[in-house]
Amino acid sequence: MHLDHLSFAVGPAGLIATTTELSEKFGAVFQAGGIHPRFGTNNMILPLRNHQYLEVVEALEHPASDKAPFGQAVRARSELGGGWLGWCVSVEDITPVEHRIGRHAVPGNRHRPDGLNLTWKQIGVHGMRADPQLPFVISWDIPEDEHPSQMAESEVTLTALEIAGSPERLADWLGEPAVGALEQIEVRWVAPNGAPGILAAEFDTPNGIVRV
Repeated sequence: MHLDHLSFAVGPAGLIATTTELSEKFGAVFQAGGIHPRFGTNNMILPLRNHQYLEVVEALEHPASDKAPFGQAVRARSELGGGWLGWCVSVEDITPVEHRIGRHAVPGNRHRPDGLNLTWKQIGVHGMRADPQLPFVISWDIPEDEHPSQMAESEVTLTALEIAGSPERLADWLGEPAVGALEQIEVRWVAPNGAPGILAAEFDTPNGIVRV
């Protein structure tokens, strides 16, 4: 398992204003990601080092965002003012994760502005919605050089996460490999004082260390 990306839901300011503000903080420009037609969402991407990326995502006025679990999760977080939605780990073979969670993965896709259709399978959004400290899991069906982290050269590195929750809960759900996926960054687990999930992320950027 590999920490693939972080998801940040927009607040009242919307997608462009949110990514513009973050771009100024990071000293790095977000790229237009495209629309997830199955989920009713749209995103912009900041490639990170270590084959990772940050997505800022909004729910569209589309029936899919009311029906698809990911669209529902984005809309619910945005209605609370926006902020960290969750994190995602990638695997080469999603079948063992299906067996562990007891669900089937669902197909996902995103139409990139250049016309490329990115495809994958994902699982665990229901778990993330119920307990946001838990990641969802993705298995990409694309060449490595089309991964969103490769959209542009990056000078930004994810260095730390602060998560309300516990590694034991994570290991119970996805096994120790999920905990291992976080070993390359500093993780500060804190006891939930309210809802669990990502409280903050820190990045090494051209503007220095940025905490979001």
